[in-house]
Amino acid sequence: MPETENKHPILLFDGVCNMCNSLVTFVIKRDQEATFKFASLQSEVGQRILKEHSLPSEQFDSFYYVDGQKVFTKSTAALKVAKELDGAWRLFYPFIVIPKPIRDIIYSLIAKNRYRWFGKREQCMLPNPDMKKRFL
Repeated sequence: MPETENKHPILLFDGVCNMCNSLVTFVIKRDQEATFKFASLQSEVGQRILKEHSLPSEQFDSFYYVDGQKVFTKSTAALKVAKELDGAWRLFYPFIVIPKPIRDIIYSLIAKNRYRWFGKREQCMLPNPDMKKRFL
């Protein structure tokens, strides 16, 4: 069964990016219903999902929100995640009405500088035992 047929939305993230890893932890803590599953873009599963959707397999300047056959990128993916989180985070979702090119300017600025601002790991993070069940 292809991973994208999973009943949970999948978040694909840059596994060597410190900011991205922190955001995964952030989402897990605020996703009490365990809505999301996770895979790093560099992992075998992540690479397979990228290939299934004809997405670039070596360019990690976005994270992806994969829900069945639908794929969302950049600011749209971030806002869709916020919509599903516990607490006030869903209040960010109305920003979806701002045209994507404008929203993505800010997203791209952060993505371009994330390694410089937050650092980079030599290898993908290893989830702790509690988090591991959320990873594909």
